[in-house]
Amino acid sequence: MQTEETKEEKGLAKQRKYFSAYAKYSAMGFQMFAVIAVFAFIGYKIDERQNSKTPLWTAFLSLLGVFCSLYLVIRSIKKLNP
Repeated sequence: MQTEETKEEKGLAKQRKYFSAYAKYSAMGFQMFAVIAVFAFIGYKIDERQNSKTPLWTAFLSLLGVFCSLYLVIRSIKKLNP
């Protein structure tokens, strides 16, 4: 009986570990989306205020948002896997 219980406990611990890792990495995806969306929205508002025909600020700030979000993800991964 004890061996069965420990196997079940080990299985549950393994599932919790996988779920925890999955939750952390999916949260990083949402974080990336939020950072890029905020930068793009700011660029859109600047372009709208300047009445520009080409959305240069939107494009520039969206690209900057991508780089910032990649930096944040890489930094988070380094913290998770020392």
